[in-house]
Amino acid sequence: MNEPINVDEQTFEKVVLQSEVPVLVDFWAAWCGPCRAVAPVLAEIAQEQEGKLLIAKLNVDENPALAAQYRITSIPAMKVFQGGKEVHEIIGAMPKQMIENELTGII
Repeated sequence: MNEPINVDEQTFEKVVLQSEVPVLVDFWAAWCGPCRAVAPVLAEIAQEQEGKLLIAKLNVDENPALAAQYRITSIPAMKVFQGGKEVHEIIGAMPKQMIENELTGII
């Protein structure tokens, strides 16, 4: 079963930038209510898109350098990486259908 993978500053390059499939990185924090609301939606998408899309979760409080590097100023923020490059950004919590619409053409 495909589930979101927790990444940090040590694993980000290998898991996200070197992935063979597109990776949606969920930039989140434990205190963020909307982040907690979108988490089960992302878990569901991870299961449904197994083999086509990887979902990674990055805690911005524990990894401030990566949050700064990718210009995260509000959360939840999701960035899609493909071939080691950022190709799309999704800001804010939204229903599953809207997230899936944002991923059209990527997966």
